[in-house]
Amino acid sequence: MKNISMFLSICCFILFKSVHAQQIEIPNLKKHIYYLADDKMKGRGTGSKEVFKAADYIEKEFKKYKLQPRGEKGYRQSFKAKVWKVKVADSIRNADNIIGYLDNGAELTIVVGAHYDHLGMGGQGSSKDSLGVGKIHNGADDNASGTAGLLELARYFSSNNVKEPYNLLFIAFGAEELGLVGSKYFTEHPTLPLEKITAMLNMDMIGRYNPANGLAVIGYGTSSQWPTIFNDIQAPIKFNLSKDGNGGSDQTSFYKKNIPVLFFHTGGHPDYHMPTDDAEKIDYEALKAILDLEKDVINNIMKQSAKMDFIWTN
Repeated sequence: MKNISMFLSICCFILFKSVHAQQIEIPNLKKHIYYLADDKMKGRGTGSKEVFKAADYIEKEFKKYKLQPRGEKGYRQSFKAKVWKVKVADSIRNADNIIGYLDNGAELTIVVGAHYDHLGMGGQGSSKDSLGVGKIHNGADDNASGTAGLLELARYFSSNNVKEPYNLLFIAFGAEELGLVGSKYFTEHPTLPLEKITAMLNMDMIGRYNPANGLAVIGYGTSSQWPTIFNDIQAPIKFNLSKDGNGGSDQTSFYKKNIPVLFFHTGGHPDYHMPTDDAEKIDYEALKAILDLEKDVINNIMKQSAKMDFIWTN
């Protein structure tokens, strides 16, 4: 009887883990965003000790998911970034991309990315608050929301007990706020051949869904295969497909290397680049719906029998 009870307990535990892995979890999203956008992180400005704490946090999560390190030194790809919008004494700063690889032994790879830096205390420029210098810019939407999405998609695909027909490369980019520096550095110094990348999906500001505007999915025109991939995609949220591959975030660096891209974005709001972009303002239900949509898009990309073609949109 004891052995039967133990066997049933093990079966229930395995079933629980399997069901858990098959879902995007709101508590996980909240945990990531509340950590990254806490006042203690002081806005994750490039070169700050707090942004390196954020990098450590992301690396720890990648290790937990058993992703392979695919940086230049472990999970890290280090580079220099320059503050150019304002004059500061420490204008050249150290930064890192954090790169984890789900190796399915496939020929092609899908890149999923999001930047994890923000404006710090407002001194590196770009604050929309005229008196913002010296105030913590928590960047919950920009871009703790995208980073949380990156981590949750990494957890999902690494623990779903499925060996997919594509590999997945998860990249948390540094120094995006200083001019897409991290993604540019990766595409100029790729740790995986660019010709093996079939598409890049980027998340930047996906936490403030407005039903009147919907989710913007930018880059729909960068491959003739996107219409097929989106053909059966349904979601409880409104989403709008936009053709252009360029835009003010990290997918642009990949687009310029002739790689099909998508950029998921819920749009501007009064807290954009303000000290008031805080974790309690995130719409976590809508964020989960956005990530479920992106998960479905990734799964449909994996149904393609060949590498996606590329189209210039401008």
